[in-house]
Amino acid sequence: MSEEPKPRRRQARGERRIAQLLQAATNVFCTSGYTAASTNAIAREAHVSPGTLYQYFPNKEAIAIELGDRLLHEMREAHGQAFTAENLALPLPEMLDAVVDPLIEFNCQNPVFLALMHGSDIPGRIAEEHDALHASLLARIGDLLGLYLPDLPQAERALIADMTFAVFKGGLALVLAAPEGPERDATSAELKKVLFRYLDPIVGSALENGDDRATPVTTTPTP
Repeated sequence: MSEEPKPRRRQARGERRIAQLLQAATNVFCTSGYTAASTNAIAREAHVSPGTLYQYFPNKEAIAIELGDRLLHEMREAHGQAFTAENLALPLPEMLDAVVDPLIEFNCQNPVFLALMHGSDIPGRIAEEHDALHASLLARIGDLLGLYLPDLPQAERALIADMTFAVFKGGLALVLAAPEGPERDATSAELKKVLFRYLDPIVGSALENGDDRATPVTTTPTP
């Protein structure tokens, strides 16, 4: 006999409780880091008893995995919003705005992403999925270079993609550290300026010179 579905009201209450616990975990991970966080601290932050927390999550690792899965899903959506065929067909300055802004916005709205993903002892499943996401982003940057310069050797393309992403990550740390408002906006603009000055000699000059190799084709990059 199949198990009867739970009443909708009970399911909704459970979903709200899970959301409450994940928000509390977000606050604790951001404040203390994943390693120093505890289920007791998360329960206190959520204003529930440890017993209530254990009804939904058996340990801190399970909380981190659930939160990490949701964040990685949202990050993939941010990638999809950034790396569209329309964006990649734009001139370099506008393309940087269209690609970089959604990624900055995601990280500013979810500071726990870096706190969780870069922890020294995060659950292996999260680390593996984050590594796969990182590889996917590097592949998309490589695809972008290939769209502009299809004859660029693969090794050179990979090196430029690695350097571009390293510059972005370094600048992103400064963006996240800046106070929200004009200072953060100025830091974001400075990051894009640095990326432009690095990439412009590679793809921008070719575009200005009318090099047919540098005309991007409107194909969807590798997911």
